[in-house]
Amino acid sequence: MGHKKSTTTTKSYLESAPLPQHAKTYTVVSHKEVIDLTETLLNKQGFTITTELYKTNMNAKVAQGIYYITHDTAVNDPEMGMMFAWTNSYDKSTRFQCGIGAHVFVCNNGLIHGDLATYGRKHTGTANADISSHIVSQIGMANHKFNELVKDKIAMKDFSLSKKQQAELLGRLFADEKILDTQQLSCVRAEMEKSSYAYGVSSETAWIFYNHVTHALKLTHPRNWMDSQGKFHTFMSSEIYNAVGIKPQDTPIVIDEDDYDLDAKRVPKQSNDLLNENTAPHVEQDLFEEENSIIEIDEDGTNTFTL
Repeated sequence: MGHKKSTTTTKSYLESAPLPQHAKTYTVVSHKEVIDLTETLLNKQGFTITTELYKTNMNAKVAQGIYYITHDTAVNDPEMGMMFAWTNSYDKSTRFQCGIGAHVFVCNNGLIHGDLATYGRKHTGTANADISSHIVSQIGMANHKFNELVKDKIAMKDFSLSKKQQAELLGRLFADEKILDTQQLSCVRAEMEKSSYAYGVSSETAWIFYNHVTHALKLTHPRNWMDSQGKFHTFMSSEIYNAVGIKPQDTPIVIDEDDYDLDAKRVPKQSNDLLNENTAPHVEQDLFEEENSIIEIDEDGTNTFTL
């Protein structure tokens, strides 16, 4: 899985990049249009953009925008902030993507929820209008998705993962899942030996391994970054769910209200053998009421959003 390292760039560079000449069936969605839509819709829904980051490959054929955002109604987490990201291309190498995620303050590592957090659209037909509506849709789910990522973070911080187990998962991410390439594999191994950042947890937890991998994923080409982040998050969530004996679609692992201001209960802090379900501890499920997201889902499955 070779890749060329992406380059950090400026908004003005992406906005001035020449548009491609393609067949009439291919709808060109300019980087400038995506930038303007994102900023306008975020501001309209009360989000404040605190940081804008842009990456690209050679000649801006593939571009990526990452926005650190805040909202008055969002969970105030001491370690993570909310993030919105998009990927766009002029060379047909990838579809347009956008999604809600989080960034870790200490290292700027990213988290993207693997389930329903991203939207992808090919550049055909009514792509312009569809992209606009789906940016709105993703923004509408921002608080809900960020809450879920905070819960996942807390679960991983409490989930013991030995160095041997981390090495086994690292091998699977490279050989089986193909999420990491050789350069990223070496990066994770180096981080396991000596971490570049202080994450405030034991070196034998799922959270620190998660950050070692997302640190290495910074090397991913812009066209693959969102997919790789989402797939990795799904991978780690599945490992934890399987180890504690519940299914991903069941009630999520949650934490104790006295320890954190969320509707959740803490994962038992004990050694969990990810490779042997027979040794997995039993966790009783508590029913809890999902928070209402900004976006409403009609009975016919369509999204209703009031601007």
